[in-house]
Amino acid sequence: MKKYLSLLGLLIVIMLAFTACTAPVAPAEAPAAPAEGAGAAVEPVTVSVWFHSGKGEERDVLNAQIEAFNAMDTGVTVAAEELPEGSYNDQVQAAALAGDLPCLLDFDGPFLYNYAWSGYMRPIDDFVSDELKADFLPSIIDQGTYGGRLYSLGTFDSGLAIWGNKAYLDAAGVRIPTGIDDAWTFDEFNDALAKLQALDEVEYAIDLKFNYGAGEWFTYGFSPIVQGFGGDLINREDYQSADGVLNGPEAVAAMEWFKSLFDNGYAISQPAGDDDFYGKKIAALSYVGHWMWTPHHEGLGDDLVLIPMPIWPERRATGMGSWNWGITSSCENPEAAWSFLEYLIQPEEILHMTNANGAVPARLSAIEQSDLYAEGGPLNIFVQQLSAYAIPRPVTPAYPTITSEFATAVDDIVSGADVQETLDKAVAAIDQDIQDNDGYPLPE
Repeated sequence: MKKYLSLLGLLIVIMLAFTACTAPVAPAEAPAAPAEGAGAAVEPVTVSVWFHSGKGEERDVLNAQIEAFNAMDTGVTVAAEELPEGSYNDQVQAAALAGDLPCLLDFDGPFLYNYAWSGYMRPIDDFVSDELKADFLPSIIDQGTYGGRLYSLGTFDSGLAIWGNKAYLDAAGVRIPTGIDDAWTFDEFNDALAKLQALDEVEYAIDLKFNYGAGEWFTYGFSPIVQGFGGDLINREDYQSADGVLNGPEAVAAMEWFKSLFDNGYAISQPAGDDDFYGKKIAALSYVGHWMWTPHHEGLGDDLVLIPMPIWPERRATGMGSWNWGITSSCENPEAAWSFLEYLIQPEEILHMTNANGAVPARLSAIEQSDLYAEGGPLNIFVQQLSAYAIPRPVTPAYPTITSEFATAVDDIVSGADVQETLDKAVAAIDQDIQDNDGYPLPE
């Protein structure tokens, strides 16, 4: 009897367990609605974008990229406005004071530090993974970093070197370097200028692009000469003074040599246009950046050669840094702004731009795919220089004053002003600006 009851009890337990396992489960409580911006379905957003009116091919590509992005089903529409390059920084400053900055801003790299210090920009670290950051050229990350935070990314970096007309170089018996390890010594450079100047076809040996006017080009293009002689635009140990650096004996020697190019007729300060090197062919060399690749290549064809910067007397130096993108602190939809920036920095879109403007692709994965910049490409010298001895423009909020004063000094010196007095004047203005802003302390 006890055995029977035990078996009966066991059977009841089994039946109850089976019933519990197969009984219908009550539906769970409906999930709460996602927080605003967290779900895939979001209200359409329009992102305001400002960009500078650079070279025609850059504008064409960017306009095509904007059109393509707006055609995608992303929920984000880009409303872009093109502003004149020459007054771009002034317009940004005025808009910031008026509270009218766009959401996504295009700006020349070294102006970031003043914008970030002034509170105009927001960091973008949260959008940029370590993997993505590692695929960018170190110069791009360095340019976009201020106070330990990443504020901007560019789709390309810049290259500064010397373009040459091979026919003239051969006629003058001038050696043509093939890479940075084969660069002209400073003496060779001076000798090349003299030999090229002597050719009947050459009116002046080197085009220094003074048709650009006294602006950012003067700082980008000619500060590497000062640095190559052992000077600089400011003391980089603490960024508190330019005294003894911009007006020291090394910088004075650099600018005396630079002035001699014009005094000797090797360079001219008022070219009739932009094409003396590649069109009229009255200049044998052109000291300028990557952005002239297309017109140079179209104008000279197989006679075009790219020559690395010469080995300056004290150290090797070339320029770096270019226009890049950042999200403003007043942007109400930073995620939407990032979605467009993320599109622009895709390798295929980077190559879309750099194949047109000749710039150095910002990402290593894009460089590997570039016919121009990959190892063995016609512009690989720019990559070599960026990896070896490119010097960023001063990482300080005082940069707008530094570049303005240096550009004015270059213009005055070429026009005949005394080198020492002119550099002393620039130093005084730079140091006064730093003092007026309490040394530009990092924001707390």
